[in-house]
Amino acid sequence: MSDTRVLVLVGSLRAGSVNRQVAETAAAVAPEGVELTIFEGLGNLPFYNEDVDVPGATIAGVDELRAAAAEADALLLVTPEYNGTVPAVLKNAIDWLSRPYGAGAVKDKPVAVISASPSPNAAKWAHDDTRKALGVAGGNVLAAELSIGGTIQKFGDQHPRENAEVAQQVGAVVAALVDASKALVSA
Repeated sequence: MSDTRVLVLVGSLRAGSVNRQVAETAAAVAPEGVELTIFEGLGNLPFYNEDVDVPGATIAGVDELRAAAAEADALLLVTPEYNGTVPAVLKNAIDWLSRPYGAGAVKDKPVAVISASPSPNAAKWAHDDTRKALGVAGGNVLAAELSIGGTIQKFGDQHPRENAEVAQQVGAVVAALVDASKALVSA
């Protein structure tokens, strides 16, 4: 059994996306005793609609997302940048996790954001917007953050976990999440 469970949400649905690979890197560098799970169902979530999000409702995909987030000790969101902001699939997941208002599955949980992009901007706008949305949703957004730019030149045909500097930086974000979740437990 793991000491700390981290749920990872990836804002790109493309199987070969660099953001997916960064999430895989986080799983590869997670310390012993840390279970890092990449949630696979973001593409199946309906768009948030308060008319269907009522007590007792069963909503395919949403129930699984909320349960996974509720069971996690911390959340890591890995995002690309689509048209200068957060991909809709990731923002939609945050919206579902923020409800019910004031008691959603992200409330008071340690959360961190990593962004990656081929551009030198490193998806910083999406990164900042994701952090903002998580904070409004009630998450405890950590100062630990990472934006990776120039991914095509930086990685080429390699997986990000093969880049020692990036693997170390991703590992530092995961370690900060673990420390924050352990601090909550001991508080």
